[in-house]
Amino acid sequence: MGAIQARKELDPSHALVLIGNESEIRDIIRQHSGDESLFAFVNTTDVIGMADNPTKAFSQKPNSSITVGFHLLKEKKIDAFCSAGNTGAMLVGSMIAIKPIQGIIRPAICSHIPKEDGGMGIILDVGINADCKPEMMQQFAVLGSIFAENVYHIAQPKIGLISIGEEDEKGNVLTKETNQLLKATPHINFVGNLEGRDMFNNKADVLVCDGFTGNVMLKLAESFIPYPQKEIFMMNILIALILKIMAELQF
Repeated sequence: MGAIQARKELDPSHALVLIGNESEIRDIIRQHSGDESLFAFVNTTDVIGMADNPTKAFSQKPNSSITVGFHLLKEKKIDAFCSAGNTGAMLVGSMIAIKPIQGIIRPAICSHIPKEDGGMGIILDVGINADCKPEMMQQFAVLGSIFAENVYHIAQPKIGLISIGEEDEKGNVLTKETNQLLKATPHINFVGNLEGRDMFNNKADVLVCDGFTGNVMLKLAESFIPYPQKEIFMMNILIALILKIMAELQF
């Protein structure tokens, strides 16, 4: 569904490559009245399941959609790659095949969140790094600030750290140490600790947290919207984000 909708909104010169079991993908496109001729296909036979060990699966299932997708990206045969599959395998693939930007400890997943004034903010990490170190959280803040400024054009985006209280002394060891690091980090507009209730207000444009906390917050937020409206809402957000990023990068 997402690919069919994206195909309608993307510039015709942008190719959409679907990686996976080709016959099943074609069946799904036909079921939703899509046009198969508008897509390119790469057939794969392996499947990395949600319960698979990410590192082992990435190396032991070379013909899975995730492994093939990352190799195509590395070889610059595609310009972008996304998957709704095993998040851990996506992390492993990005680290092994693509490599992080020099100096970056771990990549993070961000999700954008609607604000009460109609604007948008982001939260990261939302699941790819369940266990974090303060230095990783510090980098999430910097990456989130750069993203918010360059994609959403927010001048001096406000950075908030999710904790169990607004006071600097509140939180666990991770948040307390991260708080001190962020206060000393140049070139970011750190506004201090925030609580879960601040997710949709305007106290911060970028919410920073470990992947465990972020994933819980994200899935709680998703539950506010009933099916099938939730699926449509999340799909539209994803499509809008892809289109915006592609426009910014001038693909």
